[in-house]
Amino acid sequence: MKIVSISYPLTPEQKNELGIPQVAAIGQFDGLHLGHGSVISTAVDLARKEAIPSAVITFYPHPKDVMRKGNYEGYLTPQVDKQELLAEMGIDILYVVDFNEDFSQVSPEDFVTEMLMPLQLHTAVVGFDFRFGFKGAGRADMLHEMSRGTIQVVTVPPFLMDGEKVGSSSIRSALFSGRIEDATRWLGRNYRIRGTVIHGEKRGRALGFRTANLELEAHYVTPALGVYAVWARCSTDKEWLPGVMSVGLKPTFHDGIVKPIYEVHLLDFDGDLYGQTMIVDVVQFIRKELKFNSVNELIEGISRDVAKTREILNR
Repeated sequence: MKIVSISYPLTPEQKNELGIPQVAAIGQFDGLHLGHGSVISTAVDLARKEAIPSAVITFYPHPKDVMRKGNYEGYLTPQVDKQELLAEMGIDILYVVDFNEDFSQVSPEDFVTEMLMPLQLHTAVVGFDFRFGFKGAGRADMLHEMSRGTIQVVTVPPFLMDGEKVGSSSIRSALFSGRIEDATRWLGRNYRIRGTVIHGEKRGRALGFRTANLELEAHYVTPALGVYAVWARCSTDKEWLPGVMSVGLKPTFHDGIVKPIYEVHLLDFDGDLYGQTMIVDVVQFIRKELKFNSVNELIEGISRDVAKTREILNR
């Protein structure tokens, strides 16, 4: 998959280089959940039918992050994760549009004429709730007319599961409340985070449960504080290992920590992970974060978490 960073308006050189007939799915696609998948697979199928490249046009940073409004509280799929998933879905070209405050002021008409039309889109594939341009004034049914009939438009209906629309907001809510099974079902895969293993307080080693402290690579959605059963691996290793992840403020030892700390204890592993990138797939919420009255109580609690994790991951 070719990745192209673009900004508004396209330069003459970009128009000349990038302007080829193509089918493009357009949207933020944070989460790349099953609803987004239905839009993107529609674009891929149509592109193959027309024998032209398939593309995705997405925006970075997240518009809600730039505009500081709405219920945005992190990414479900930061850019690196999104790129990997889109490549697996068969996309030929990924356009990453630089979203900034100036771009947020661009009218729907100018977005179409100065960005979409120069790309020579054969067809734009969008979700039923797609909006574009200043204050979201543009709707999917306007794309064809604004392009003076040059761009065909396919609008994909909402993706329903058990009669409920699959959406990023619902997935965020599920993560916030520890309903990992719901998030997994709507994403069509496990919720994934990644980060660099850094030095921590090394208290886990003294307790008999060595942990890898993660410095996350991006602003991920933070799931409910607590303990999780996970699968994890380092980016240089293809083997997934079972593990217990704690997301919390370490109340047994500290007061006043406000930024959640991510720690992963890999079961039956004793290697050196410092400096490596760890990828973690969240499988199931085990319990909420607790403040233990003693170190012995904490050790007993972790032992129960490990036993529960083995039970979950060995199913």
